[in-house]
Amino acid sequence: MPTSTPATRRPGRRSTPQPPSRSELVYEQLKRDVADFRLVPGDRFTENEISERLGVSRTPVREALLRLQQEGLVEVLFRNGWRVLPFDFEKFEQLYDLRLVIETAAVQRLCGDNPLVDHARLEALNAVWLVPAEQRSGDIRQVAQWDEEFHASLVAAAGNAEMARVHRDVTERIRIIRRLDFTKPARIDATYEEHAKILRAVQRKRGDQAVLLLRAHIETSQAEVRKITLHQVHLARHAG
Repeated sequence: MPTSTPATRRPGRRSTPQPPSRSELVYEQLKRDVADFRLVPGDRFTENEISERLGVSRTPVREALLRLQQEGLVEVLFRNGWRVLPFDFEKFEQLYDLRLVIETAAVQRLCGDNPLVDHARLEALNAVWLVPAEQRSGDIRQVAQWDEEFHASLVAAAGNAEMARVHRDVTERIRIIRRLDFTKPARIDATYEEHAKILRAVQRKRGDQAVLLLRAHIETSQAEVRKITLHQVHLARHAG
C-alpha cells in the first residue's frame, strides 16, 4: 500500500499579500474624511449616505463605523444614524505628552553612539528640510504631510521598532488636530525653520540642544491645540 508523502513547498515562493477588505477601505476613507475636515465634530450622517457615496453595501460601512466608534471618533444615534464626536481635549493633552516623551527619547538616541541609528532616514530628512528658502514648498497640505513624516522618521531612525509602533498610533490619533495647525500659511516657514534647527543639532550630536528645540517645537503645537474652536474646524473644511 503506497504511503502518502507531505506536499512539498517550492523554495523561494511567498504567499501573495491579501488586498484590503471593503471594510478596511471604508475605514481608511472615513478616517481621511475626518483628518481632511470633510467630516467635522457634530456632523450627522447615515450608513446609507456613506454607502452611496463610496459605492459599497451597508455591511462594510457598518463594520468600519464600529471600529471608529471603538476609537472614539463617532457615536451611533438611536434611530438617527451616526455623529462625529466632539474633540476630547483632555485626551489630546495626554497624547501630546506621550508624543513628547517618545520623540525626545528618540532624539537622545540619535545623538548618542547607538549603532542602530538609520542614517539614511536622517539624510532623507535633510534633503527635505535643509533647503534654501526659495526651494521650500508653499503647499500647506504637502507641508502638513511632510511634518507628520518628519516626526515619524525621527523616531523610526532611532532604531527601536516598538517605540516607532507606539508613536505611529499616537500620530493617528492626533492627526486632525495637527492638520488644523497648518491652516495658517505662516506655519509653513516656522516649521521649516524649527525642523532645520533640530536636524542641525542632531547632525552635531548635541543631544541636549536637540531635545530643547524639539520640546519647544512640540509644546508650541500643543499650545495651539488649546486654542482650537469648532469655528476653526468649519473654516478649515471650507478652506479645503
